[in-house]
Amino acid sequence: MLTGITHLALTVKDMDKAVDFYCRVLGLKKVFELPEPKTGAPWIVYLHLDKKQFVELFYNGTTDNPWNSSLRGFNHICFEVDDINRIAAHIKESGYKLDTEPKLGVDKNWQAWVTDPDGVRIELMQISPDSPHGKIAAGLPL
Repeated sequence: MLTGITHLALTVKDMDKAVDFYCRVLGLKKVFELPEPKTGAPWIVYLHLDKKQFVELFYNGTTDNPWNSSLRGFNHICFEVDDINRIAAHIKESGYKLDTEPKLGVDKNWQAWVTDPDGVRIELMQISPDSPHGKIAAGLPL
């Protein structure tokens, strides 16, 4: 039986840029690296999000994978935030552009959107107690 999501794995073109974005801008913490088992070359960098949740970054991405809403498969990452306006301001102060400014979504949660250095779409969500997400988390009926 599933008990949670442990990590999201992304292959990146420039590890320094990716680590800067996820750590300095979004607040994750670089916690360890794993070398490639056969060669010892740099392979994976682990960033800690919360408890047992990580973002796993793989080196040496060479081919762009631009997002297209009609493609099946991966669409975006959504990170929960405690203050949508504060994180939006921090992202802009850090030199990145928001794709969508904070707004109330149809699910009654506040959201903003940004794209990471490798083109991965990121939704930032401040969960409202009145949203379906908030009600389920609190054990309330929808």
